[in-house]
Amino acid sequence: MNRNREQWSSKWGFVLASAGSAIGIGAIWKLPYIASNAGGGAFFLLFTALTFLVVLPILIGEFIVGRSSQSDAIHSYKVLAPGTYWSWLGKMGVFGSILVLAFYAVVGGWILGYIVKAISGSVSHGNQAQLALQFDLVTANTAIAIAGTGIFLLLNVLVVTQGIRAGIERVSKIILPALFILFIILIIRSLTLPNALAGLHYFLSPDFSKIDSKTIIVILGQAFFSLSVGISLMVTYGSYLNRKTSIPGSSAVVAILSVIISLFVCLAIFPAVFSFGVVPNMGPGILFVILPSIFNQLPFGTFFFIVFLILFFFAALSSSFSLLETATAPFMKRLGGRKLGTWIMGGIIFLLTIPAALSFGIWSHVTIFGLTIFAASDYLASNIILPLGALFTAIFVGCRLPRQLLWDEFTASSRFGKKLFFVWLLLLKYVAPLAIILVFLYATGIIPS
Repeated sequence: MNRNREQWSSKWGFVLASAGSAIGIGAIWKLPYIASNAGGGAFFLLFTALTFLVVLPILIGEFIVGRSSQSDAIHSYKVLAPGTYWSWLGKMGVFGSILVLAFYAVVGGWILGYIVKAISGSVSHGNQAQLALQFDLVTANTAIAIAGTGIFLLLNVLVVTQGIRAGIERVSKIILPALFILFIILIIRSLTLPNALAGLHYFLSPDFSKIDSKTIIVILGQAFFSLSVGISLMVTYGSYLNRKTSIPGSSAVVAILSVIISLFVCLAIFPAVFSFGVVPNMGPGILFVILPSIFNQLPFGTFFFIVFLILFFFAALSSSFSLLETATAPFMKRLGGRKLGTWIMGGIIFLLTIPAALSFGIWSHVTIFGLTIFAASDYLASNIILPLGALFTAIFVGCRLPRQLLWDEFTASSRFGKKLFFVWLLLLKYVAPLAIILVFLYATGIIPS
């Protein structure tokens, strides 16, 4: 046990920070599109089941790696498997964290720009075509792209430099409750719209006729990415965890909060889009074009759009803390401690993020395998690094770590740990790897869509 290592001040501080890390951009803009094409309520039932059967076991495994090693994403594997190549799993996670943070920082910059535009009233009167043009102009603007990205990363640096308790935990305790309150406000407003019940009925009525092998794999992918396992975020957070906290219990709460937020996303968006006869689109369109066009037709629409943007910004920010912490933690000693190390790593990531930020403007012609730099970074992290990282994590924890270590970590401070241990191990060693392999083969096109 590293007695000098920082620790979370409480179980709920750890849970809220971990839940904030899991609840990210993908859950908000990908989930409505997937749900609308996968049978509404049928999607949500399968999504919930797969979250607990596939993703949760790996989440528990990452927390065990972190707490048992009391070290960062790279050195944890050196501690637990010295003299082996397993540390490359941590290195891949750190690289993936940097890629995902680049994606988050660019989108975070867009949100900041839109908050300013919404407050100034410049998006309060446009239709979908006008808003689509405005979105293209905003994302192509070099000054807005770089400034927004820089400010978003600066906010991350300012929080992470304060440490686990005074920085990440303290801010997460504010952001996560605020996130829930803002969602409830939007859900209430959405459900009071004309014809909102049609959207609610569509979402809550399961249509299993739309479920086939392809949609199951897509839903599995969404469940898998919903908790962001595979890039060592939870290994890093788990390393700051004391033995008074139950890992399976806390992990279950994180998974439950993630499912609740996914439910809130659907309850806020489906009634609104059905009320105005709009089909949910995947990606930025639903956030910066479709939703503002809907809000523009409502009394106090600008206010509710600003509320939504703040909510989305909070989700992006709470997720990005863990990404910066994971990327910085292995190098803190080498870079002169937490504060200086975070500033240096933040600066490096900012420079690495500039090409992605400019890939909608002056560097839009630069492509990698037909994808812009932004899209290629997202694809590499989401479709390659995350599933591979999660697969190898399941193998490492289930097959490489001593059974006694797993037993001790799983059952510590856990009321039901002894009864659930063998169920968890079965899911981790066999069910989760098979599911991940299917997702990976589909995402890479080896299994045709």
